[in-house]
Amino acid sequence: MASTSSSTLSLSSSSTLIDAKAPRQPAAASPQCVSLPTLPPPSLQSQSRPSKTTVYCRKIARNVMAMATGEAAPEVATTELPEVLKTVQEAWDKVEDKYAVSSLAVAGVVALWGSTGMISAIDRLPLIPGVLELVGIGYTGWFAYKNLVFKPDREALVEKIKSTYSDIIGSS
Repeated sequence: MASTSSSTLSLSSSSTLIDAKAPRQPAAASPQCVSLPTLPPPSLQSQSRPSKTTVYCRKIARNVMAMATGEAAPEVATTELPEVLKTVQEAWDKVEDKYAVSSLAVAGVVALWGSTGMISAIDRLPLIPGVLELVGIGYTGWFAYKNLVFKPDREALVEKIKSTYSDIIGSS
């Protein structure tokens, strides 16, 4: 398709660059130069409307003017944190030993990372993943039969879950 002679590159046809199904011509019959299509002129709409940077700068200028006069900017006055973030913020403010909680979070991330490495190493062993899958299926069947099939067993399971939940959360 391409051949070099006297440090110039000649291509068989420009259509082979665009359409791979176009018939190929031998290199001897190819022209010495390839023309590229020209780009269309820019649209008039993009020239008539202000750019995003200009709009952003105007918004910043309005906020600065509002802060200088002592007024609250309209965007700042209406923005509130979502309810989940408020709850997390309140819980974080109640924590007395933030260093210990942060250390536990980092230790949890490291333990999760290590356990994923261990699981991927076990998964690469030849027979272990199949055996573990059978054990998991067997335990799931046993748990369903023991706790979910009969109504008194289901009620006992729900009560046990509720009592465990109240022990963890506490009675507040």
